[in-house]
Amino acid sequence: MTFPFPKAPLLAGTACLALAACQQPLDYDLRGAFGNAHSTAEAAQTATTARPQPDSRGIISYPGYQVAVARRGDTLASLAARIGADAHSLAQYNGMQTGDPLNKGEVIALPSRVAEPAGGPIQPPGEVDITTLAGDAINSAPDTSTVQSSTLPPAQTGVEPVRHKVERGETAYTIARLYNVSVRSLAEWNGLGADFSVREGQFLLIPVALSDSGTATNQSSAATAVTAPGAGSPTPEPPSASTPLPEKDTTPAAKPVQTTSAPDLGATQTQTNSGARMAFPVRGDIIRDYAKGKNDGIDISAAAGAPVRAAADGVVAAITEDTNGIPIIVVKHPDNLLTVYSNIANVAVKKGDSVKRGGKLAEIRRDGAAALHFEVRDGFDSVDPNDYLS
Repeated sequence: MTFPFPKAPLLAGTACLALAACQQPLDYDLRGAFGNAHSTAEAAQTATTARPQPDSRGIISYPGYQVAVARRGDTLASLAARIGADAHSLAQYNGMQTGDPLNKGEVIALPSRVAEPAGGPIQPPGEVDITTLAGDAINSAPDTSTVQSSTLPPAQTGVEPVRHKVERGETAYTIARLYNVSVRSLAEWNGLGADFSVREGQFLLIPVALSDSGTATNQSSAATAVTAPGAGSPTPEPPSASTPLPEKDTTPAAKPVQTTSAPDLGATQTQTNSGARMAFPVRGDIIRDYAKGKNDGIDISAAAGAPVRAAADGVVAAITEDTNGIPIIVVKHPDNLLTVYSNIANVAVKKGDSVKRGGKLAEIRRDGAAALHFEVRDGFDSVDPNDYLS
């Protein structure tokens, strides 16, 4: 059997397809009309910002971690000597040998922090220095005089990139597709070689995306599970997975069936423990837990407009705003304990007011993220709020 397709156009189309594959990113989506389907590879690659400039040693510092950027001719040992780090620890942490040569611009993860660059770590835009605010609140409360703020040296602002640890079998291309960035941006941020090769155990910074408004935004969400292409979304565990199903009811159908009241679904949310030192300021799920140095409090989901209540008896020590004009309330408690409530609106108290546990302080914002950021401070230091709420 023969097919009514002229050979010359078919060969020409094949040559054009091969040429296009060399000039554009490969798109492995083969669903339908192979060779004629519109490629979405270019459109799917999110525009990204440039990597921040390191200091004179090569250090880029974020609140959660630090990295060092290699210079031309560096080895891991010479880089470690320049930044004041232990070469063997640095090599072990990055899956390398101390004598391994480094590419110019290659990013090396630091297992522990070194001296901060001038101005401190790169902070997220609009971030308020809660430590300074806490110190002012301790010194001023319960006095109703104006809270004094100390002047801090100027700090860089920017979004902290996600760090990805390369696993066996991964390539720069699969990692770029996983985070929806171009492989070229991934290579530029991490100083990869011309072949874009990566090694098992290597830490890569995922380029920070540009939003539609041109501002930096972290495209990896803590509330969203990231799965590899083709792996599918995680399936929620069925209710019967944790406990076996009840025995089959063999009671005759004619006999009346005893019914029970519906379960209280609200019991799975945060509840006030009467024996705890503090009460939850809102009812909702904890969507981001405490991690010292990364998240100095907990984030609790709540409905927009829901009341925000005092976690314990105390005095309103400060009411301030972040750089976006969003209020922050600091309440002082006995033994130099402070609680901090942010991402709120409609403040219902004023500085110097005495508040009772459960008393209304404000409401959850009706625009933006519907969640409360809640911190507990023991003097200047943040502590895990869960230790006081449970």
